[in-house]
Amino acid sequence: MLVAAGALLLAGGGLAAVATTALAGNSDPNAEAGHQRTTLATTISCPDVGDRLRQVPSGARLQVSKGLAALDRQVATAYEQMSGSQGNKVLSNDVLSRLKQQRSKTIGTMANAIARNAKRPTYLMAMSGCTTKPTGDRLNAAGQTGSQYGTKSTNDGWGQSPSQDPAQGGDPSQQGQSQVPGQSQDPNQGQSQGQQGGPSPDDFADINTVQPNAGDPPFAAPQGSGASTGTFTSECGRNEDGHFNSDNVIVTPGVSNGAHHTHDYVGNKSTDANSNDQSLAASDTTCTNGDLSTYYWPVLRKLDGTSENTPGAGHDGNNGSVLTPASVTIQYRGSQAGAVRAMPQDLRIITGDAKALTNGTANANASWSCTGFENRQLKDKYPLCPQGSQVVRTFAFQNCWDGRNTDSANHRTHVAFSDRNGQCPQGFTAIPQLVERLTYDVPQGDSFAVDSFPEQLHKPVTDHGDFINVMPTDLMNKAVDCINRGQKCT
Repeated sequence: MLVAAGALLLAGGGLAAVATTALAGNSDPNAEAGHQRTTLATTISCPDVGDRLRQVPSGARLQVSKGLAALDRQVATAYEQMSGSQGNKVLSNDVLSRLKQQRSKTIGTMANAIARNAKRPTYLMAMSGCTTKPTGDRLNAAGQTGSQYGTKSTNDGWGQSPSQDPAQGGDPSQQGQSQVPGQSQDPNQGQSQGQQGGPSPDDFADINTVQPNAGDPPFAAPQGSGASTGTFTSECGRNEDGHFNSDNVIVTPGVSNGAHHTHDYVGNKSTDANSNDQSLAASDTTCTNGDLSTYYWPVLRKLDGTSENTPGAGHDGNNGSVLTPASVTIQYRGSQAGAVRAMPQDLRIITGDAKALTNGTANANASWSCTGFENRQLKDKYPLCPQGSQVVRTFAFQNCWDGRNTDSANHRTHVAFSDRNGQCPQGFTAIPQLVERLTYDVPQGDSFAVDSFPEQLHKPVTDHGDFINVMPTDLMNKAVDCINRGQKCT
């Protein structure tokens, strides 16, 4: 049983730590009899206001968008301040107190905007307080989250330890936008010195130790007499044009740097914070079949010590060189239960949770693997692939729609996943399932990380994908026809 004994922070900021005592042998002559001291990394945990939103009138959307972006900035700033408090518990408490005051004011402004045209969301006011909690990463004597990897993984194949939820210990409280993933050693050595600000070597697992686990949908395509077994593929390139920004037009429209991490785009060429349905429909596309849809995800970076102090990059704790995918596959699949219907124009879907470390894994949907091993999928670990094998990220999007809304206040409740038999929840209907597969050539070892919010520490469980359907109606109808007829089309 671990008992918190006090707080300390790494010199120079970036990753908070908490000193703890653990029942153990008397191995440390300076420790109390029967106890030895260990150190755990911590992060800030705050309730996710955006996830709790249930109604946002059109007149309040910009104010709510600005409020959500402000809440993220406040947590990032508090994280930075906490990192600079040099273990002073009083100062740390002051940081949390100021953060609560800031969040209370911002949430109140959002609630007032909503209340002009809808019922005031008073439940949001209870979400201003934040805490610090351990991440589960142990720090070594040098104050780093460095531990040698390469030992047999204890995860159950989905990357989740049977004894610990990866999201435990991340409760949204405090960490700021300072330190970025630190440098790893010579990548050819396959061993890291440990990172400040994440990821930890504990976030990596040798793919050879993972048991096969991907026999069920969405990784197994629908099959059988009742299934819609066709596929429709849009060939949209690998973002060779360099379409990047740190906006998120779905969650924080109208706000620059609303994501605090850099997004990689294929498809629609114009997507940024100020895009709307009309501008997206008028844009050009990188897709060869005329698909105007927007497909985006956080970039993957090589931890090579490079840094660019710009929004979404070093300014927000995301350092290293951006890796261009070796391949990007955009494919739509059918349903195990039967025919699918067309997606509505302008449908927005987010899969996964960018704040899964602190929110918990209810909405997490990360899947990591290696080429040649894709029957083994990791949820909360980055894969360590053998020589010649590429890292694979897979995003399988929600495949059921409520039949009415192209978006929802929290960007989740209008869509859902079917069960393993393809049955949608009551009131939902099957739509083509978007499955994105990205491959990367990365250096050997724990030498890469996905961009994240600063307090999420670049954890692999936070990986996520975003999609806006801007496929011309005729093309969507062609896709649905191909899928329902069991054909393979592009």
